[in-house]
Amino acid sequence: MSPLEKLFGKTAQLTVLEYLMNNKREINYLSGIAQATGLYHSSVARVIEPLLQNNIIVEKKIGKQIRSFYLNEEHEATKLLIKFYDELRSVLDEQLPSPDLEKPVVDHE
Repeated sequence: MSPLEKLFGKTAQLTVLEYLMNNKREINYLSGIAQATGLYHSSVARVIEPLLQNNIIVEKKIGKQIRSFYLNEEHEATKLLIKFYDELRSVLDEQLPSPDLEKPVVDHE
């Protein structure tokens, strides 16, 4: 389960946002995002719109029909989201039990 999903539940918009944060140095296409996240193409197109309107992501058209997307890492809100996500992942990873700290086997004989 992802860090955002643990706190906020699973939504298509959080799934897409998290995918883009994990692939922030890459150009992403609607089809690729849909395939990687398991969402329908139409769902990805729908949830991307608010992220575009708030400048969290940037769209770059390639040709007449191909839409590509990437995180707008220059935008202050995006910087805060990335920082929050990275810190949240770190905190939640720290809370996972270490495989070295398994419970000792107690012999009740």
